[in-house]
Amino acid sequence: MTWTKVAEKGDIQSGSSKEFEVEGKKIAVFNQDGFHALDGICQHQDGSLAPKGKIEGDIVECPLHFWHYNIKTGELMDYLKGIKLKKYDVDVRDDGIYVDA
Repeated sequence: MTWTKVAEKGDIQSGSSKEFEVEGKKIAVFNQDGFHALDGICQHQDGSLAPKGKIEGDIVECPLHFWHYNIKTGELMDYLKGIKLKKYDVDVRDDGIYVDA
């Protein structure tokens, strides 16, 4: 994997998220009790989780059909088991926010 700068430090406000294209993948970066990065597309019907997904605590809700994912683990929190979005490491450096994708 490769560390890629996706944003400046102040670009993603606390309690919000943004979507970035990294190595051909859509990755959602959340700023909620630290920075967290996941695949940015819901596994149900390709809904974009950032920036339109609603964040409550550690959970983001897909705006299309209301699937709920834990932003720290990528796990689907609803009735289906074993569904998980890929999680990416995030590093906040002096010059910005980096994702290991």
